[in-house]
Amino acid sequence: MTDKDKYEMIINGRPVATDRVIEVINPASGSVFATVARADRATVDEAVASARRAFPAWAALPYAERVAIMRKIGDVLASHADEVGRLITTEQGKPVAESVGEVVGGSMLAKYLADNVSFEPVTYPSSSGHRIVEHRKPLGVVAAITPWNYPLTLLWIKLLPALLAGNTVIVKPAGTTPLSSVRIGELLNDLLPAGVLNVICDDNDLGDALTSHPGVDNIAFTGSIATGSKVMVSAAATIKRITLELGGNDPAIVLDDVDVADAVGRVYRAATMNAGQVCLAAKRIFVPSRMYDEFCGELVRHAGAEVIGDGMDPATTMGPIQNAMQYARTQGYLEDAHQSGTVIAGGALIDGPGYFVAPTIVRDIPDDARLVREEQFCPVVPVLSYDDIDDAVARANSTEYGLGATVWGRDLDRAFDVAGRVESGTVWVNQHMVFDFRVTARGAKHSGLGGELGTEGWEAFTQGYAVNQAPW
Repeated sequence: MTDKDKYEMIINGRPVATDRVIEVINPASGSVFATVARADRATVDEAVASARRAFPAWAALPYAERVAIMRKIGDVLASHADEVGRLITTEQGKPVAESVGEVVGGSMLAKYLADNVSFEPVTYPSSSGHRIVEHRKPLGVVAAITPWNYPLTLLWIKLLPALLAGNTVIVKPAGTTPLSSVRIGELLNDLLPAGVLNVICDDNDLGDALTSHPGVDNIAFTGSIATGSKVMVSAAATIKRITLELGGNDPAIVLDDVDVADAVGRVYRAATMNAGQVCLAAKRIFVPSRMYDEFCGELVRHAGAEVIGDGMDPATTMGPIQNAMQYARTQGYLEDAHQSGTVIAGGALIDGPGYFVAPTIVRDIPDDARLVREEQFCPVVPVLSYDDIDDAVARANSTEYGLGATVWGRDLDRAFDVAGRVESGTVWVNQHMVFDFRVTARGAKHSGLGGELGTEGWEAFTQGYAVNQAPW
């Protein structure tokens, strides 16, 4: 490694080095390519103190000036999309075009917020001398805790509205993908006052120090259900505002009127994008019995066409599993696939350097198999048959998860009706992972609390209060 491979945290607008470092591994090679300074509890205290000092002035800045800064953030992200995208691929593994898309998405959101979202007071019509004004003020210090599968996409929907509302922010990225967040901290601190944005890095050991900290007012977290439950407990003592986007075991329900050749490619991509490492991936595919054999055969064809390799290679269509721990879990799901069902494509890890796995299709597997019940988070896909749509919907809903789902059918009214019966925060019909900034994304059941994007998502970073005045 060279000095350029040594990254530092960002606190109070300055780079911060420490005696301890985190080694960051390129999952395509399995080797260390960089290090980043590693925080301890004193570092957390320092970051919180920095954010608290910066908060009053940032919150008091005229709203129009924060809007102007948000537009500049959009420009900076657009101009650095290729650079930061390549960094994402090196630490996360996905194809570089998808990584660049993460950064471009942040630019688009920043400009959307600047043009369309306002936290200015709202006056409600009244009469007879009455006046009602609803105000929204920032909460204070926001802790944005992000995972490794989409290190920046899942940062933008926390960081950008929080800043626009007038909060200061502490970002804590996943320990295996910290570098892209650090680089964003470097870029944005050229636009923001010192302390408004801080980035600290840990090895998955300081979450409680941040979420329980009395100086933190709001927690925006994306991660597993188990960790989200711990965040709720940690935040309870100080009644922090929290938003949790947690896991999913999303069903894809294929209706019996689809054209199989046309539908399979889209359903396959919904299940395997980012090597299946997507909270909203199609993780259980329900197919009518009469087309089950044909559908499974077409899935095998698509799996065989994948180009698996380093995401920096433009020919690559599927990169590696992101980290060694998830790679080991993937091995467990492969073992369950062989024991519980019939593996018709893939079925094994790929020998050689890096954390690669062959995309795997599993048929004739029961609903109570581990691969079906759990959020596998890898390209090992169970395909289930059904004879009756009511049965399919009941089985799709028979889970603690409720993050997302897809329904695929040519009769749009029927597909829309089926979608309305699925117990998930978002259900897509004939599409997948299509977001509208106006619409809040939220989890049902154990898959989350609160929402991100949309009015609900923006206002989660504010405290509303009303002044209701009557004439004397």
